[in-house]
This record gives sequence, structure tokens and C-alpha cells, in this order.
Amino acid sequence: MKLLQDLDFNELTREVIDGGFPKYRADQLNDMRLRNRDYSEANNLPKAVKDYFSARYAARSVRILETVRGKDAEKYLFLLNDGNIVEGVFMPHNYGNSLCISTQVGCRMGCVFCASGLNGLIRDLSAGEMAGEVLAVNALKGGTPSDRVINNIVLMGSGEPLDNYDNVVKFLKMITDPKGLNFGARNIALSTSGLSEKIRKLADEKIGVVLSVSLHAPTDEQRSALMPVNRSNPISEVMAAADYYFEKTGRRIIVEYALTEQNSDDESIKKLIKLLKGRCLHVNLINLNYVKERGMNGLGRKRVERIAKMLNAAGIGATLRRSMGNDIEGACGQLRNKYLSEKSGGENGI
Repeated sequence: MKLLQDLDFNELTREVIDGGFPKYRADQLNDMRLRNRDYSEANNLPKAVKDYFSARYAARSVRILETVRGKDAEKYLFLLNDGNIVEGVFMPHNYGNSLCISTQVGCRMGCVFCASGLNGLIRDLSAGEMAGEVLAVNALKGGTPSDRVINNIVLMGSGEPLDNYDNVVKFLKMITDPKGLNFGARNIALSTSGLSEKIRKLADEKIGVVLSVSLHAPTDEQRSALMPVNRSNPISEVMAAADYYFEKTGRRIIVEYALTEQNSDDESIKKLIKLLKGRCLHVNLINLNYVKERGMNGLGRKRVERIAKMLNAAGIGATLRRSMGNDIEGACGQLRNKYLSEKSGGENGI
């Protein structure tokens, strides 16, 4: 069955009119779905409208199957209508609450330090399923369409957002629409492993979300060993695309750099400085979170601090990103679904 949350407001309005109902019913249906409610909970809708739409569209695209609470974050298992599961993480901050959402079931990028792609790509999420992750958590936390409890959205869960380009762009347009949850583009961050042509295409959309580029190495040889995507999207093309994104949007680029033993010696950091110097960007240093299937460890605190000092001394803003959700396997690089494998005794993690 199709999803009501997949329709943008104009599409929803056309569907209402095509069904022979007054146009204002679109606003009522829109309010219902933004509150993550089912048709039975929409007391202002007549039976004829409910019957028409319930026969054609599922009201909700996801439901929260399980919540795992950690010391500083909450991880959710989102059950999709076809039985697939993705994860998201709610991270409270003193400057606002952030929700990390997934854009695909699994991932095909194959980064050697990340859990999300352990079983490859299962399928893309639709725009409505991505929106459903946000709407489900907003409702769970007591938020409303006009008084959200989620201040920031991060497209950094399982999946490569730009590998699911059309659905992600539709989601971004829907979620920033005043008829949607009316998020500001500056409050949405999209993290990509560096699909250079898609970065340029996104820049031309003029949506203006914050772009985070997962760089993780200063040379093609090092990066290809960590991230197979670099073989088709070498560093020179990725950085040129990032420059283009800044020129088109005015948004400073965020460079993500996961610290591993393979990319964090002094010589590598000097090469990184040479690559980044003079560009309008900020470096988020990420001390690698352990993934048992990958067997890679992060660095000691003193080494991390030295790397940050080297970058800042060279005039490149760099900070160590606070790792939230590590205790519930919800931190950067750890998102994957263990639920099915634990229930079945097999390895079905996404």
C-alpha cells in the first residue's frame, strides 16, 4: 500500500480534490499525519474521507518497534511497513535536540570501519519513511507540528543519502516546507561519503542544508583502502564538489575525519592540512567507535588532542566531536540493526 507521508502537500491536495472532497480536507489530513496519527485518531475527518484514504494509503510509514536508552542518547528501531528495520538516534543537547535518521536499509558504500554496510544495501527509504522517523520521535517526545521537540536533523544513520538522491531531496523539501515541519535548512545536516556529482546536483537544488563530507584520509591511496567509494570519487573531485557546494549555498563545509591508526600519523595530518588549508570548512574529528566485526580501534586521548592542535595551529578549525550513544551502539559508524539477528539467532544486522 502507498504511504500518505510520501505525498508532499500539493500532491495531497490533488488527491483530496480527485477524491471529490473539499480542498480544506487536505489541511486536516496533513495535520493528522504530522502528528503521526492514524485515521481512527482524526476525529475531525468524516467517515467518507477516512474510508477513501485508508483504502489507498497507510497513514504511518514507520512505527517505533523498540527504544534503547543510554546514558546520553536514545536509539530507536523503526519498523517499516514491509517488515524491514532501520535505526535512529535521539541526542539531547543544551542547544537543542538532534535526531539522526537513516536513509537506506543497509548501505552499499562498504567503508571498512562502519557497521551500517555489513550486509550491503537492502533497499532505499522513501521520502515518507524518512519523514516518518522524524514524525514518530517528535510525537513520542510530546512534540506537535508547531512546537517540535526535535531541533536538528542529521542524515547520518544507515545508508548513503546521496545514493538515494531523489527520495532524499523530496524529503528535504517536504520537511522544510511550511506545510511540513518547517525545519530551517541550517538545522539539517547531510553526511555523504563523497558522491561528487550528486554533491554538485544537490548544490543546484538550492535547499542549503549543511553538507558533511566523510573524508577520513588525505590521500587517494589511504582513502581507497578505507572507503571503496574513493575509487570512483577521488579526493580531488570530492573537494572540488565541496567547493562548488560552498559557492552555491554559502554554507561552510563540515569535514568528517574518523581517527584510526591508518590515517592519523603526523605525516598524514600534514598532508590533510595541505589539502584543506584555504577552504571554508570545519573539521569534525571523530575518535573511531569500535565495531567488533571490523576490529578497528580509535586513538588515545593525547594523540587526538595533538591532532586537533596541529590543525588549529595551521588555521583550520577542528574539534573533537562528542561521541553520544556509544554505550547503546548508536554512535557514529555503529548504527546497524541487531534486533532480527538476536531474535532469530542469525546474522541479519543492517
